[in-house]
Amino acid sequence: MTLRDALLRGRRRPRRFGAGSPTVYRGDGYEFVELRAYVPGDDVRRIDWAATARAGELQTRVVLEDVALTLAAILDTSASLRVGRERTLADAAREAVDAWFAAARSGDRVLRVAADRIAAPLQPFDEAFDLQRALRTALAALARGSALLVASDWYELGEGDDDLLVALARRYDCTALVARDPWYDGLPLAGIVRLRGAEGGELRAFIGRRERAAFARAVRERETALHARLERCGWRTGILTETSGRDALAQAFGLHALERAAR
Repeated sequence: MTLRDALLRGRRRPRRFGAGSPTVYRGDGYEFVELRAYVPGDDVRRIDWAATARAGELQTRVVLEDVALTLAAILDTSASLRVGRERTLADAAREAVDAWFAAARSGDRVLRVAADRIAAPLQPFDEAFDLQRALRTALAALARGSALLVASDWYELGEGDDDLLVALARRYDCTALVARDPWYDGLPLAGIVRLRGAEGGELRAFIGRRERAAFARAVRERETALHARLERCGWRTGILTETSGRDALAQAFGLHALERAAR
């Protein structure tokens, strides 16, 4: 299964009804997928009467359509992603976004979401990154049913942003790639060291066994809590490491790997 197939088959994609509305990801189409119980809003022409008689309740034939998608992405360009051991997290995030856009076919739309605008994918991302503003821009500007990818460390996510996350998940098929701390497997510092924040600030501190253990515990607790929070708000999540990009995107969708675009 390709990434595009996963998006078309995904149950997270909001459904759209009404005369003149764009077709939904499942409906009148070409490839039979499954039988399932009828839900209000299903096209009555897709009811399988033989299966209904066997099951004792209305059954709908689900088919996969070949429909156009809108693929949108928010890429964190803040200084905190410009860290890493082998390469920066920003490089891995850009790789994931490139793979996301590579899933598009002729007729699909690909859009990059900046803090205050929607741009064509060839336009550079803003260096002055503001996660909340970018998410609000996406909510205001993207068409309902779009697939939205956000690759970030999510440090700008505030305690009161759950309503925004839920609103986005109700309107779009949302995927969050959460950047993992490069020192997740162990802080390599020891003794009295000078620490400089990725986005400013310095301090001197003593790093010993106890401090390294506390750091490892805090990093794991934050990552676990963040994934749980995003998933609770209706988002699909994946772990972005500096060595992954495409693999992080595949993992979020439960795919073994992503097909590479033909060159």
